[in-house]
Amino acid sequence: MDELKPRPANSSPFTPLGFLERAATVYGDCPSVVYNTTTYTWAQTHRRCLQVASSLVSLGIKRGHVVSVVAPNVPAMYELHFAVPMAGAILNTVNTRLDARTISVLLRHSESKLIFVDSLSTSLVLESLSLFPSNVHRPRLVLITDDADADADADDKASSPTVDFFTTYEGMMMNGDERFKWIRPESEWDPMILNYTSGTTSSPKGVVHCHRGIFVITVDSLIEWSVPKQPVYLWTLPMFHANGWSFPWGMAAVGGTNICLRKLDASTVYSLIHKHNVTHMCGAPVVLNMLCNSPNNDPLKNPVQIMTAGAPPPAAVLSRTEALGFEVTHGYGLTETGGLVVSCAWKRQWNKLPATERARLKARQGVRTIGMTAVDVVDPDTGLSVKRDGLSLGEIVLRGGCLMLGYLRDPVGTSKCMRDDGWFYTGDVGVMHPDGYLEIKDRSKDVIISGGENLSSVEVESVLYMNPSVNEAAVVARPDEFWGETPCAFVSLKTTESTQKSPTEKDIIEFCRARLPHYMVPKTVVFKDELPKTSTGKIQKFVLREIAKAMGPSKRAASRM
Repeated sequence: MDELKPRPANSSPFTPLGFLERAATVYGDCPSVVYNTTTYTWAQTHRRCLQVASSLVSLGIKRGHVVSVVAPNVPAMYELHFAVPMAGAILNTVNTRLDARTISVLLRHSESKLIFVDSLSTSLVLESLSLFPSNVHRPRLVLITDDADADADADDKASSPTVDFFTTYEGMMMNGDERFKWIRPESEWDPMILNYTSGTTSSPKGVVHCHRGIFVITVDSLIEWSVPKQPVYLWTLPMFHANGWSFPWGMAAVGGTNICLRKLDASTVYSLIHKHNVTHMCGAPVVLNMLCNSPNNDPLKNPVQIMTAGAPPPAAVLSRTEALGFEVTHGYGLTETGGLVVSCAWKRQWNKLPATERARLKARQGVRTIGMTAVDVVDPDTGLSVKRDGLSLGEIVLRGGCLMLGYLRDPVGTSKCMRDDGWFYTGDVGVMHPDGYLEIKDRSKDVIISGGENLSSVEVESVLYMNPSVNEAAVVARPDEFWGETPCAFVSLKTTESTQKSPTEKDIIEFCRARLPHYMVPKTVVFKDELPKTSTGKIQKFVLREIAKAMGPSKRAASRM
């Protein structure tokens, strides 16, 4: 046996890019992408991606260069998941909900060489580039036009300063070589994807994934969700969210039809489900809640598989969603895992249980997917597993082939979470049930998940402290029936003269709105004479979390305590 070793014929690097090549052969005349009145086949999508990749190389894009894209779920966004790495470059999808200041920081940190910009995001990106220091090179811009977007605001279109763009996406595609030999990775460990975990500007966390990791999570996700050949997939999950949980590549692997949509609203979703006979879709719990609360929520004629993750969904929301005809699969993952690595693996005998009990079981995150090596809940100090009693809290740890290479230019941050004991420490708190199913009980102290968006409470607090009237500030998550969680700010004010008017809840919110992306702005402000502290002077956030939880779902009215 000693002479049997890896050879070139049996050790080709894993990469999900080959899925597109195969789709063009097997499903070449089948629909790949549908958007408004535009439909492409898999043969056309393959050719278009090769042409864009060819143009990128002709522009000087090389291995290891970062290419960014700021766009919603339009066809170009889908194609760039293949075209950019086919040019040997690293794809960076930017969250369109971020503000210009944050995007500017992320673009500089990534050293992006080129940015593809959707027509309705031009002013946002140009403002972010204007914040670059004069001695920092600015990336070139490519405009993604969208003539089919008839409902776009005419003033926005008219004000788009196209002079700042040296070409358009379609222009690059048409000028590219459809016979281009795409650049295969030299090693399956070559970087392929760069994603940022949140909108934090103080310490950007750029997650880098390799070809091997993306291949593993893509195949793993298809198997775990039991995705059949040629599904019809509706893009209700933003592709900039951890690359749509790997499904841009997954749909190519199974020859699916990608139904793209620019804006997410319940009436559009239901219309597209009926029009295209949608079979699969993904979304954060906020999407499930939106579908349940829509006036158009008549029960579906045919069941639709829906994967949800991003925040623990309330059992009541799961129950209402399934009553409409959606079959919900609940999972857990992070940007660092590239997709969902824990899933509530369903057992057929559970279907006989009452609806409330089924929803309770499905609200748990579940067990490791088959592509993961191990998942556990441990005491973060000792590293020992907690009791499997559904009560003992610990930190969720992971081990598997889809985990990130590490954080870009942050060896300290990488070593803190990927430790020598072989575990990746998520910072999430959970319990392990007697049947081996994992359930999240809390998030790491500085992270709030609102509508599937991770936001840093530390960054919101830093803005609150900029207000001259604020003495102390702490931000925690408050339950919200629509968003899952929203930021709740606890504030103590500085002592002022009686003649000086104290700021109101509205004043504090407006102050934050002028300095933060809207989804990071506190929805509730609670004024207190003094915030609770430990004996060493640290603010007791766990006390504030309990207060916010007891307050119930977010309300508009101010509260004083």
